Amino acid sequence: MPRYIALLRGVSPQNAKMPVLKACLEEAGYTEVRTLLSSGNVVFDSRATPLPTLERRLEQVIEAGMGRHFPVILRRQDQLQSWLAADPFAAHELPADAKRIVTFLRCPPETAPALPWIADGVHVLALSGSEVLSAYRPHEEGPVFMRMLEKAFGKDITTRTLDTVRKCAQA
Repeated sequence: MPRYIALLRGVSPQNAKMPVLKACLEEAGYTEVRTLLSSGNVVFDSRATPLPTLERRLEQVIEAGMGRHFPVILRRQDQLQSWLAADPFAAHELPADAKRIVTFLRCPPETAPALPWIADGVHVLALSGSEVLSAYRPHEEGPVFMRMLEKAFGKDITTRTLDTVRKCAQA
């Protein structure tokens, strides 16, 4: 049975409790459910299902159980592990203190901006399938990297640090 990673957009400790999220998936029949951190990362086992179908089902289950809609972007754990093993950031020279992030898209975009795109300490480096590789340094105006990513790829995305992605891939 495949293991999946659900990455929810817009989750924070103030608007979603991880034990409730876990219970929603378990009550819907998903197994080996585990939440990671408090930012909407859920790893679980399920029968092999096309990702778009499973994303819609999870959104419905979560909305019914939590009374709130959170967009869900899914990846199969084995595929994410292979992607990470290929070290997608290796080809990019970055400052040592730059925070590496991965933005997940539901599917590869039909058109993408010319990359790399560098502004305000943000390096939007490359599109790798349905993942966007970026790095940033903290900015006095807050998370400017999110505004840049939404401008380039729309709002149907979710972003995680590379460390969080690794934790999800190993859970």
